[in-house]
Amino acid sequence: MSNDELIALLEVRDKSALAQLEEKYGAYCSSIAMNILRSRQDCEECLNDVYLSVWKAIPPAKPDDLKMYIAGITRNAAINLWRKKHAEKRGSGHVELLLEELSDAAASEDALEKLDETLALREAFNGFLEQLKPEQRRIFLLRYWYMDTVGEIAQKLDITQSKVKVTLHRTRKKLKKLLEREGLL
Repeated sequence: MSNDELIALLEVRDKSALAQLEEKYGAYCSSIAMNILRSRQDCEECLNDVYLSVWKAIPPAKPDDLKMYIAGITRNAAINLWRKKHAEKRGSGHVELLLEELSDAAASEDALEKLDETLALREAFNGFLEQLKPEQRRIFLLRYWYMDTVGEIAQKLDITQSKVKVTLHRTRKKLKKLLEREGLL
């Protein structure tokens, strides 16, 4: 089933759209949620929230890229669930470590939280990703979008963990310089 057909089913409130959505994107969304939550039970809870959010959002939303739209909802839902479940342990977990690493480049947690809300910052960030070499971009996205560990990235790309760490460090420094140059810090 094409994305347009799936969106059309959602728009007319056909409940089979949820089954089709799960069949087409369930494994993809599960992978994103598991990288953040690291718990099968939490992942299942998150995916239920994702499908409900998509059901409520379409219509009126009509995303151009359904896969990325659902990925964004999944990522945000997983981060929110993780924060809710680990509220008393702030700063000690996997997700908080990633947000802290990025905050060094973005200067403040506020800048990270406004990433999706600020058009100028989004454009600068997308331009930054486009100018990266493919391997740098893949490492950066695996770490900060999919939230893979350094070890997982090294294994997926068949490179050393040291190379992953150095690439991430250099890429964050480039991002910080770009954001400073654009006046977004």
